[in-house]
Amino acid sequence: MTETMIAVIGGSGIYDIDGLKGANWTAVETPWGAPSDQILTGTLDGVKMAFLPRHGRGHVHTPSSVPYQANIAALKQIGVTDVISVSAVGSFREHMAPGDFVVVDQFIDRTFAREKSFFGPGLVAHVSVAHPTCERLSDACETAAKDAGITVHRGGTYLAMEGPQFSSLAESKMYREIWGCDVIGMTNMPEAKLAREAEICYASVAMVTDYDSWHPDHGEVDVSDIIATLTGNAGKARDLVRRLPGMLGTERAPCPHGCDRALEYAILTAPEARDPAMVSRLSAVAGRVLT
Repeated sequence: MTETMIAVIGGSGIYDIDGLKGANWTAVETPWGAPSDQILTGTLDGVKMAFLPRHGRGHVHTPSSVPYQANIAALKQIGVTDVISVSAVGSFREHMAPGDFVVVDQFIDRTFAREKSFFGPGLVAHVSVAHPTCERLSDACETAAKDAGITVHRGGTYLAMEGPQFSSLAESKMYREIWGCDVIGMTNMPEAKLAREAEICYASVAMVTDYDSWHPDHGEVDVSDIIATLTGNAGKARDLVRRLPGMLGTERAPCPHGCDRALEYAILTAPEARDPAMVSRLSAVAGRVLT
């Protein structure tokens, strides 16, 4: 059994966890630099918790400048076993309305200005992201949302765009009508890929703020409307998070879907050919398979 430590990566409008006992902001350094902000740690219902504001307190990071590698590495270093990503998204589906939550299970990655792996020349690895989210953790998020009275949709494809601009009308229609995406956001990639490389279970809770630009009755995305919806969504998200420790417990068995063993056969570089500097650097996230 492994001691549970749940981390919430909070997106726009989510800046803390209610009811956290022994709450303390701690600076963490990683081989990839500092994360977006200090990490808030404590316990909730006896379960270890961590909170990391993805954009930093005060919203200082753009979607492209978020230090994704440092964020995931920092959470791994402090012992996090399960990451809940909470983020704002636009919806491509009429029934996924502003104010609704979507527990995402697939991604299409259209980002291009971000480092997407901890590995590289001198230590090469390939992990599977065929199923990029953890079904066990997603089950918990869905149940917690329903218990909190939130309208939640289970399953959906998240189009990750680079940003920071919103979609053109042509792009929005293509993502919706041709590619079959359900929601659009700017931050879950490469976050989910890096969590898989770090062998951390990952679930994505997407909070719908608008209908993007495809909807004929809504026109272009209005930031003032998004902010208003974000305020309501933030309270719902805190209600969801408060329910997770009681559901996940203080200890857990190995992930039934293998998220915590993703590197088992992923490293291709022969031991004698590995760059010692890369081995040292990667011990922060992949030490289990490198020692």
